[in-house]
Amino acid sequence: MSNAPSGNGNESNIQKPIAIYYEQQHWFRPLFEQLDARGANWVRVDARNHQYDVAAKEREYSLLFNRMSPSAWQRGVGHGIFYTLNYLSHLEEKGVRVVNGARAFTHEISKALQCTVLEALGLPYPKAVVINHPAQALSAAERIGYPLIIKPNIGGSGAGITKFNSADELRGAVEANSLSFGIDKVALVQEFFKARDGVITRVEVLGGQYLYAIQIHITGDTFDLCPADICKNTKGEELTRLACPVDAPKSGLTVEAYEPPRPVIEDVERIMEVAGIEVGGIEYVIDDRTGRLLFYDINALSNFVSDPERMIGFNPYARLADYLISEARIHEASRGEKLVPTGSIR
Repeated sequence: MSNAPSGNGNESNIQKPIAIYYEQQHWFRPLFEQLDARGANWVRVDARNHQYDVAAKEREYSLLFNRMSPSAWQRGVGHGIFYTLNYLSHLEEKGVRVVNGARAFTHEISKALQCTVLEALGLPYPKAVVINHPAQALSAAERIGYPLIIKPNIGGSGAGITKFNSADELRGAVEANSLSFGIDKVALVQEFFKARDGVITRVEVLGGQYLYAIQIHITGDTFDLCPADICKNTKGEELTRLACPVDAPKSGLTVEAYEPPRPVIEDVERIMEVAGIEVGGIEYVIDDRTGRLLFYDINALSNFVSDPERMIGFNPYARLADYLISEARIHEASRGEKLVPTGSIR
């Protein structure tokens, strides 16, 4: 399925720790477990209460893996989003190896920029107009046509996405001042699509290369598609959810493994290369109205599918841990730093 690295746990001897920088504490337990199982030298870095000394000379980490979520603003941590951009750039200036660094995160937190990438690559996507004030919504909608959706530029988990079937509906929302533009006050007025057979395909990459894909079977207009929160496969069997909280909502969605056509995989890898995303997922549909394949979401933060060994035949968290350890070793070696055995640091 993938050429991503798979280690045996004996290559985790690095001098400085791998840092896992995150905000949502529930999502990354499976990765933490895999790092522990390998005896890796790693630390947790909580983005919610973080600060850094710009003048500090010492590089603390062999590698930092950025897991900051664009949906943090829904959990009262919106201040951490723009802070993270500065922090990642700071680390990169110091020569720290950052996985999903500033370029990746810049694309993660801009739906507008994602459309620009797809346009530049000549790939199909739902047409969109980017606006910065609710008063612009109606004129933008005339260029898009109905039905359409309006979504915040910085989203996450389908937050703030609203569908409008007519100009009257949209006008009412504008007049009621009920449109949500999110924390940067930018929004997309975008073509609405209907997924053929209610199927959305999500393709995951590791190290910028294809890892696996799943097809998600939806019901109705669904915008929140956390893969780790889908609790049944298409046979109706319950799945063990690894990364989301046990009290996460049961969405009614179902999932199955899928192998996309090779040209689609190549397009996904091209998108991720331009966006600078090493670990992430891209979603696409076949628009039932036109038969066109449409790429519509680029994610630098992936919660892998529930019950992965059962669903896709391997544990992607294990491969992710191996990838991080390998990259940390390569970077330390390239800087001439001594590799020494170390225990797990948490």
